[in-house]
Amino acid sequence: MNAQVQAPPAFDGEKFKQTTRAQWQTAAEAWDRWGPLLGRWLGPSTEVMLDLAGVKQGSQVLDVAAGAGEQTLAAARRAGAGGKVLATDISPAILEYAAAAAGKAGLGNIETLELDGERHDTLPGESFDAAISRVGLIYFPDQQRALKGIRHALKRGGRFAAVVYSTPDKNPFFSIPVGIIRRRAKLPPPVPGQPGPFSLGGDGVLAATLERAGFHSIEVRRVDSPLRVANAAECVQFERESFGALHQMMSGLSEAERTETWQEIASELAKFEGPQGFAGPCEMLVGAGTK
Repeated sequence: MNAQVQAPPAFDGEKFKQTTRAQWQTAAEAWDRWGPLLGRWLGPSTEVMLDLAGVKQGSQVLDVAAGAGEQTLAAARRAGAGGKVLATDISPAILEYAAAAAGKAGLGNIETLELDGERHDTLPGESFDAAISRVGLIYFPDQQRALKGIRHALKRGGRFAAVVYSTPDKNPFFSIPVGIIRRRAKLPPPVPGQPGPFSLGGDGVLAATLERAGFHSIEVRRVDSPLRVANAAECVQFERESFGALHQMMSGLSEAERTETWQEIASELAKFEGPQGFAGPCEMLVGAGTK
């Protein structure tokens, strides 16, 4: 008799969101503390995102999965005193840092709202000129529901733009740790359609996802975004403290196994060190569409 192969457990989107919320509640302080690095690393893709979303003086902007608000502040400066940015996130703790950053920067045109990224259909319809999301859309279990909610909140003719990672081979600073953790934790390969860092990075996937949600006049740009820090140890510290997805993948490992995993990651990432420091290859995609 042939042994039956046990199917992997079905993906539970609600449980994933609960875990994600808990992780960001914990990682909020670190994500805020690493804000200057995030600004340097993701600054170029953020500017492209704001350009493609059409954020300008007077714009009413929705920032989805805003985190600690580094890009929220950039959008608010573009929108000016006559505009407004509503920053939403599933984690209330991380939004406290966004609100504090807005106050420190003297920006009075930012509001925050705790909201599941898939529930922007609960906002008043046709309220925003532009919507943005920086490395947030990739982690939503139901990306179509999320996008349709964002589209609901946009005014007709409004633009949505998102920053996502491209493919694993273009992002080894992240895909190497993911691969090591997946092997050590004995995790199955990712299933198409499930959330994850590279879920929208394949050729044509981001554009097709936006089109399916009802957006038109779609544009996707590639932005070279190397992660530059002093050395591999600093890169590992950054990822260890603030990349919730990696911790979620390691949840089944013991403390000793986690320590060994991080040591292997540091060893592998050392190849990106050079005379000018650490430069981790990274490529972002910025995709945008019109309601």
